[in-house]
Amino acid sequence: MHSSPPRAEASDCCRPWATKSGGEKSDGTIENAPEIGIILGTGLGGLANAIENQTIFEYKDIPGFPVSTVEGHAGRLIFGTLGGKKVVAMQGRFHFYEGWTPQQVVFPVRVMWAMGVHTVFVSNAAGGVNPDFRTGDIMVIDDHINLIPNPLVGPNDASIGPRFPDMHGCYDPELRALADKIAAQEGIRIRHGVYVGGTGPTFETQAEYRYFRAIGGDAAGMSTTPEVIAARHAGMRVFGASVITNVGLSYEAGDHEDVQKQGAAAGKKMTTLFTKIIEKI
Repeated sequence: MHSSPPRAEASDCCRPWATKSGGEKSDGTIENAPEIGIILGTGLGGLANAIENQTIFEYKDIPGFPVSTVEGHAGRLIFGTLGGKKVVAMQGRFHFYEGWTPQQVVFPVRVMWAMGVHTVFVSNAAGGVNPDFRTGDIMVIDDHINLIPNPLVGPNDASIGPRFPDMHGCYDPELRALADKIAAQEGIRIRHGVYVGGTGPTFETQAEYRYFRAIGGDAAGMSTTPEVIAARHAGMRVFGASVITNVGLSYEAGDHEDVQKQGAAAGKKMTTLFTKIIEKI
């Protein structure tokens, strides 16, 4: 059994939602708080349509929140239910390449923790580094290599987590095993591998893809690793999956519009996988 992280008092930025979506209790925590957090990557925002009983907030209306500037990231925080669980989903994330600091990039993860979220699901669109991967594949993330500035650099807030958090097993082994079981039952082919998180915004060169493969990567993208670091620092469980939107070692040019299309095409499979896992935890 996994214990939930301690519920912090809701921060000032949480209080506008607390009042509207269930109320704030006398101890500062949020009543009817979400248990599951979901971060939706490029082209994968359609998974949000599966969330029932929605209450939606635009990022621009939330005090302290950055605002998504990337096409394919709607910029909305959605509360509701999925797989019978209370969830909060980010329909659009923040990236280091947009000019946000690493701490701003992970701020929503810390807000999720403050509201009582104990498990975070992350998704992204990624370039395939493993030569066996094909466009449209879903890769369950087993581990990562972070090449983005670490969001924990600077003073540590010990009320959230330790100064030197351990990152062994940062992608929960039980959730990965559950994903395999569900994928087999649903007839969804999934891959497993290591995700390399780079700064972007340039798509990788052929030499960089060869380098990523040489250091143990199977897929590469421009997000996810900072959010996972922040989630694990706070003691939250993490499940991650990538949609392979292009094969990096081929000679096809990187194209953001095509990345969105491939992400949307895989959205149905990703929705089924995430929903079924959430039902079981």
